[in-house]
Amino acid sequence: MVKRILKYLFAIAIVSSVIILLFSKKKAEEKFYSRDYSGIISSGTLRAVTEYNAVSFYVENGSICGFDYELLNAFAKEKGIKLEMTPEMSFDKRLKEVCSGKYDMIALGTATTSQLKDSLLFTRPFAIGKQVLIQRRDSEYNIKSTLDLAGKTIHIIKNSPAVMRINNLMNEIADSIHIKEITDYSTEQLLAMVSAGDIDYAVCDEITAKAYIKNFENLNIDTNISFNQFYSWGVNKNAPVLLDSLNIWLERYTKTKEYKTLYDKYFNRK
Repeated sequence: MVKRILKYLFAIAIVSSVIILLFSKKKAEEKFYSRDYSGIISSGTLRAVTEYNAVSFYVENGSICGFDYELLNAFAKEKGIKLEMTPEMSFDKRLKEVCSGKYDMIALGTATTSQLKDSLLFTRPFAIGKQVLIQRRDSEYNIKSTLDLAGKTIHIIKNSPAVMRINNLMNEIADSIHIKEITDYSTEQLLAMVSAGDIDYAVCDEITAKAYIKNFENLNIDTNISFNQFYSWGVNKNAPVLLDSLNIWLERYTKTKEYKTLYDKYFNRK
């Protein structure tokens, strides 16, 4: 009987050890490390994360399109490396995964706020936009001035630059604005929720909102929540050489005919 118990305990110990080893291996495989330009060139692949939307990254007729995708792909091709771009709808996850080293950068026009500068290095700006209010045209509570936002509930993507702007706005109007942060939603989904009447107000960046507004005829995006803001790519804080390489390339490339054609394709659409 004792021998049987010892044999049983020995078997459990072996199984437990195997499970621990398997989990330890899995955990090790999930570890990421920040890379700078030399590491990226050595690997042959630039890893970027973005949002799936009608401006930055989307699939059309089996081909990958999008301003940020095409622009960064031009950089990668010139450097002789492959671009691996992954869509992630959560702003919070994008930020965390770049900081962890899973991705080298956020390839998405991002407002360069002081708060985000604590987590990312920002490239030279390549676009200018604003934060705008999304509301229904036929709403009896139509907002025409930021002063009218007092006491209202605003839906914003979690940890996006718009959160900081609304917090500052509360100080400016000396009144409360109720912020509801949502996760795993895109700008298009926010517009759809306001359009359907599921929520009354949302705030997002003007550039992306304009790309979708034609699909929601009952929406109004004419009320500005912020002044003009610069939009840039965000780079891992431990990759200053990558940042310099991108900035030097952007400085030159944004003056070319190819860039103007690309910019007009996405930002000056009729």
